[in-house]
Amino acid sequence: MSDVASIQLAPVLNRLAQSGASYDAARLGLAYSTAQSMYGDSLHWTGETMIDHTLGILEELTAFQPDEDTVIACLLHHVLEMKTMTLLELEDQFGPKVRGLVSGVHLLSHVTLEGRRRSIEDLRLMLLSVSDDIRILLVTLCDRTYILNFLHQMDPSRATRLSQDILQLFAPVAARLGIYSLKHKLETGSFPVVYPIDAERIAQQLEDEHKSHPSFLQKAQEAIEVFLRQQKIFAEVSAREKQPFSIFQKMNSKSLTHISNVHDLFALRVIVQSEADCYQVLGLLHQLGRPVTNRFKDYIAFPKPNGYQSLHTTLSGFAGLPDDCFLEIQVRTEKMDREAQYGVAAHWSYKEHGATERAMEKVQLRSVLIGQEAIHGEEAQTYTDHIFVLTPRGDIIELPEEATPLDFAFQVHTDLGLSFRSAKVNGSIVPLDYRLENGDVVDIQKYSSPQPSTQWMQLLRMGSSRSKLRRYLYALERPQLISAGRDSINADLKKRRFPPLTTDLSLLRKCDGETLNLHQREDLLMKIGQGAERGSTLLARLDALSDVDTAIRTKTTAPVRMQRKDSQIQVEGNLSMPLRYAKCCKPQDSHGTCRIVGNISRTGEVMIHKDHCKMFQHTNPDRRVSVEWK
Repeated sequence: MSDVASIQLAPVLNRLAQSGASYDAARLGLAYSTAQSMYGDSLHWTGETMIDHTLGILEELTAFQPDEDTVIACLLHHVLEMKTMTLLELEDQFGPKVRGLVSGVHLLSHVTLEGRRRSIEDLRLMLLSVSDDIRILLVTLCDRTYILNFLHQMDPSRATRLSQDILQLFAPVAARLGIYSLKHKLETGSFPVVYPIDAERIAQQLEDEHKSHPSFLQKAQEAIEVFLRQQKIFAEVSAREKQPFSIFQKMNSKSLTHISNVHDLFALRVIVQSEADCYQVLGLLHQLGRPVTNRFKDYIAFPKPNGYQSLHTTLSGFAGLPDDCFLEIQVRTEKMDREAQYGVAAHWSYKEHGATERAMEKVQLRSVLIGQEAIHGEEAQTYTDHIFVLTPRGDIIELPEEATPLDFAFQVHTDLGLSFRSAKVNGSIVPLDYRLENGDVVDIQKYSSPQPSTQWMQLLRMGSSRSKLRRYLYALERPQLISAGRDSINADLKKRRFPPLTTDLSLLRKCDGETLNLHQREDLLMKIGQGAERGSTLLARLDALSDVDTAIRTKTTAPVRMQRKDSQIQVEGNLSMPLRYAKCCKPQDSHGTCRIVGNISRTGEVMIHKDHCKMFQHTNPDRRVSVEWK
């Protein structure tokens, strides 16, 4: 470690070591020197230097006793954003764990409400589920907490946008993980920016409450301390005032107009040594004051989904408190109190044989997600089977697990997938079958025109990607397939002594009772060309041949049913056309004794009907001709 790095990093290391942790000073020194080299004199968008910004975040992180890899990741988590270092280079110097942490933090830094296409709840779940390592979330939350110090220096619109992200995305995630120490900081800093009028109103009402009941919290605290000492109970008692944003939320949900109606506005926290002491103290406190009906909650026997444990009760009428003054009492052990402050992060460290060891390992968040879904409903979507990767511009792309760069390209845009040439993941060229991971930054190199391969079908993991490729490959072969289908149909028509298909494929205009446009008619020929359907089967489905189905099924025809030239009938204009008697009304049976009419079929024949034939009434008037017996 250089002398400069040693001097600048020493205060942080000293604070980290106060909990009894030990760090490899040389490795941390290398990380700090690397950060200085990569960042140089670059400024963070808050206005301070990049290195000072990372040290500020690390300061927020020290309360959580981070391990060595987390400290290094915190120092280097902006290198990808600045494109000064690739993830592979980072892994070469500091190992795969640091690489994974930096990748995850980089991804979460792009989660924002601005321009969102997902619901807020989806984004919160995404923050929780993109990684199974709680350290990624903790660095991200500490980053947002530290940014609060610079809101007053920013453009008001930008400060509001950042505060909305913090208030609606990051603070709820901190609460969901039970990290209330960060939740309170995040809410306290962002609430006045997003809701300035409400924040000012609540602050004024709190001030009025303090003036109406001066020192009542201190009196109540002293009364409980004296009472418990008399009962020979060792306990630590501290006062707590409900956070302004929590007051705002409760007043909105309960339609309250004044904070005096909020019963848990003020609270005392009683810390005891064991779980049994919690219940004993609760019983004693109910003797000291008057419990409020329906205000008792046992979170020890029934913990919250995020693991929070405590006994809650509300008392009035003790220590000289006014009748309209209610006080919430929270009773818990030291362990429960730490978990209430640090949530999941409270499990990172443990003491064994008097020596503090760091067991900062990956914490599975699946149970947290499941617990939260039970509260928010079954429709809440989890992302445990999905990954989230980034485009070079920082856009988030959601993919299934085991997705490849090809899948990524097709998800960004079909043209990008079809023109795919190669892919860089985190700055390095990767093979086509490379499996993407959360936080990967994917850069696709493309040809100037599409050059897809049929072999890609085996490499694509997503059905939608395969479908897009399949459609394009079919389109390439479409002209040849249509031509092959036309030849096949014409061969079948020739066998049945029908004229070949016309340029506009008019014979195929009606199929299965539906009218088809030219593109749809070509689709029918394409299926024939692919071998997906036989020509004879298609002919049987055509409405234009419905009146000659017998002629299609048999090779011989009776003279009265098919005539090239019938001397008994004259067509208007003395045209020489093939004639045929309709089967529906059999005009040949009434030769010369009934009036007859005719219409030209799609095969070019004149179909002869009796003039009162109902089937004739449904023919196209434009295709009717005058005919008469000679």
